[in-house]
Amino acid sequence: MKRVDGSVSLAGYPAKHFLWRVEDRVATLTLSRPERKNPLTFETYAELRDLFRSLPYAADVRAVVLTGAQGNFSSGGDVYEIIGPLTEMTMPEILAFTRMTGDVVRAMRACPQPIVSAVDGVCAGAGAILAMASDLRFGTARSRTAFLFSRVGLAGCDMGACAMLPRIIGQGRAAELLYTGRVMSGEEGLRWGFFNRLCEPERLLEEAQAFALELAQGPTFAHAMTKRMLNQEWSMGLDEALEAEAQAQALCMATQDFRRAYEAFVAKQKPVFEGN
Repeated sequence: MKRVDGSVSLAGYPAKHFLWRVEDRVATLTLSRPERKNPLTFETYAELRDLFRSLPYAADVRAVVLTGAQGNFSSGGDVYEIIGPLTEMTMPEILAFTRMTGDVVRAMRACPQPIVSAVDGVCAGAGAILAMASDLRFGTARSRTAFLFSRVGLAGCDMGACAMLPRIIGQGRAAELLYTGRVMSGEEGLRWGFFNRLCEPERLLEEAQAFALELAQGPTFAHAMTKRMLNQEWSMGLDEALEAEAQAQALCMATQDFRRAYEAFVAKQKPVFEGN
């Protein structure tokens, strides 16, 4: 529902191709085709793109948890509903599809809300990309992450993998995963920096949601600025980055949340941030 100020409420968003729930300004998006390990379809990609494009205008969502149903994150593009049809498409049709999948990542990185992926079990192909494109990743010891594009005759450069994965785990490690398509275990993912932490499977979603709630209760304008700078400074030199951060921090210092934090510190209280 669009509001007078141009913002929208996504609490009641009528998701068709995944589950969507908003509680305490934390949205939980669950890929939910458990009988096939939660694969993606053309329609899923399109709805993910459109939803993440809406998040900059969502007044009731301050953090997002992305997960999969019943013990798996996502097996990636559906073999029968995506890969099969792609072999019959013309080049313009194929390019339209690959651009759309890239737009999902672009929308995830452009939305101001931090995204926390809760990754259990299979996390493969485009599923691994969704986890990679998140801001933080919580996994389990049984997480099995694979950028398996080479195993189906494709390049590892899919949906921004060659740009983003080396920045997360390093060039050599990313090259190994992208060339071989092999599985990265949960322990290896933690050691390499892909996962921020490992959780017990039965507590994974709970811990990811609790962390997202902490973020949602924080200075959300400042969090959005941090996310923007993390993205924009990839292509900046140090001098340009220092100036960009000076301007960004000056904007944050003009917010009411900055004043609230100061007043709470003086009063020896915990600040209550309101996102403005």
